[in-house]
Amino acid sequence: MGDADPTTITTPAAGGPDAEELTPVQQRTLAVLRRSGEPLEFDPLFVDEIRAAARDSVDEVSRRLGDDDELWVSKHRIATVLDCEEHHLQPDEFAWSAANATGTIAHKAIELLVSWPTRRGRPTPIDLVDEALARLAADTRGISEWVAALSPADEAEVRSRTTVRVTQFLESFPPLRRNWAPVTEASLRWPVSGSITLAGKVDLQIGRPSGRQSRKVIIDLKTGRPNARHRQDLAFYALLETLVREVPPRKVATFYLDAADAHADDVTEGMLESALRRTIDAIHALVELEIEHRTPVRRPGAGCRWCPIAAGCAEGTAHLAARDADL
Repeated sequence: MGDADPTTITTPAAGGPDAEELTPVQQRTLAVLRRSGEPLEFDPLFVDEIRAAARDSVDEVSRRLGDDDELWVSKHRIATVLDCEEHHLQPDEFAWSAANATGTIAHKAIELLVSWPTRRGRPTPIDLVDEALARLAADTRGISEWVAALSPADEAEVRSRTTVRVTQFLESFPPLRRNWAPVTEASLRWPVSGSITLAGKVDLQIGRPSGRQSRKVIIDLKTGRPNARHRQDLAFYALLETLVREVPPRKVATFYLDAADAHADDVTEGMLESALRRTIDAIHALVELEIEHRTPVRRPGAGCRWCPIAAGCAEGTAHLAARDADL
């Protein structure tokens, strides 16, 4: 049983130094994440081939970019450009709010939980949320100005929302033991140079590879209902991990906090090949739309409901009317 392979670790023996009785939900989550078969090693030739194919494809597209052009490729940009291209090109009007800040603060709180010194005892969800808010407010990037400017009432609302998320995680997810090598907010970037960069940030990963043996599990924390896009996002992370580390992860999983439910998929050659095709298709579309200024294609779908141009889009209006009629 390898210390860095959480998928082989069983519940600690009762009365032992690491003993902690798991709830039924925590036991179910651990069962989903645990390794179910023999140790997994991907064929080295396959890994070399998919990395070479990714390198060749990115280099080919890069030749269409000018000297000053740069293209950032993330799971969000892949998803939006392959949905409605017209929506993808709309200006980003993002603004921080209590609703969308909750996830960022909760992720920071869970990051602190992973590294919390044992000599200081077990922190409560409120402890973690307060410390996360203080650290984010003191930071010089992203959410910091918004957090620092919160009124007492707004801060109370944010603390309440985030404490619910952190409590859900603590009650539903197995305690993160140190020998699982848990890491939160792990950044991935590939390649190290060039005009096109594939990038991602993993909510939670546990385990680490041993030689060529795949032991890592990549986990995305979500609220709301399961969505096919969530699985596609994780397949992109699995591909990115393979390109960067040269050892694919063993498994990817989405953990839905509201439902206390984990949906996991074993990483396979087919998953990685499909993720590469999808990523390259998205890169071509991004270059055509953002660099070469091709006319965008309207593709009605779920995003029409919050699209800023929906009122003037005949395709989107018809899609929403048909969808509402079916409800």
